[in-house]
Amino acid sequence: MTFKNIRQEKIELVNCNLCGQDNTDDFLLLKDYKYVRCHHCGLIYQNPRPVFQDLKFRYSKKYFQYEFRNHYNFFLLMKHTLKDINFLKRKEFQQIRDRTFLDIGCATGLLLNYIRPFNWKVQGVEICRESVDYARKNFHLDIFHGSFEQARFKGNTFDVIHFSHLIEHLPDPLSTLRSIYRVLKKGGYILVTTPRQDSFQARIFQSDWRSFHRDHLTIFTKDTLTTMIKKAKFNIKRFISWGGIAKGSTNDVIKFIADKAVKLFNIGDVMFILAQK
Repeated sequence: MTFKNIRQEKIELVNCNLCGQDNTDDFLLLKDYKYVRCHHCGLIYQNPRPVFQDLKFRYSKKYFQYEFRNHYNFFLLMKHTLKDINFLKRKEFQQIRDRTFLDIGCATGLLLNYIRPFNWKVQGVEICRESVDYARKNFHLDIFHGSFEQARFKGNTFDVIHFSHLIEHLPDPLSTLRSIYRVLKKGGYILVTTPRQDSFQARIFQSDWRSFHRDHLTIFTKDTLTTMIKKAKFNIKRFISWGGIAKGSTNDVIKFIADKAVKLFNIGDVMFILAQK
């Protein structure tokens, strides 16, 4: 779902964010936007695309209404991901001394509110004003309103930085990853979740795949995401994926079998990477 009439937005042409080249083929033509694929590295991205100054206005009151209707389901998915990597009990996380945790794109703050009682010092960044207001009012959280770059955090500040379903929305994901590297402490971790195009579900649904929509500026594969994270100087520690069949697209029995199979063979349409500085 998108919340801005793109005919009111200025657009720009961009080079590949991963390799810097400008040599692409059209990958997917949709109603009023398109994805291209880089010949050199394979990155899939929107080109042309809205300029960031216009793009950020999509995340306004209407977006908050959508976010609020779905925030508990989104939280459960993030909580399940942390359970998959045993975040709350895993030795390397338990041994962190200061236990500073930043959630970029923290929405209404449910994850931060959940993490805080486990002796984590939590902070968030969120571009939607209404979501920030909700998190502050209901959970008394320390949330910066704006982009991560606008927050201007000092270097070596956080032990863990989490961003779920954020990187695909960013106009310059490689630059953001490099900035995250700067503010992360030595030995710190990033927890990254995003849709995965080289997946069972994406191949089945093709142009109707649930993660092709205009708010997603970049669509990653396992290879392009791991390459970008490594290019930002992180070391990959773990990769997992899930998501076999979208809810409502088939009966519950087939969905259950597909979800179990893609997680077992690591070919789900949502992927998670744990990486370390």
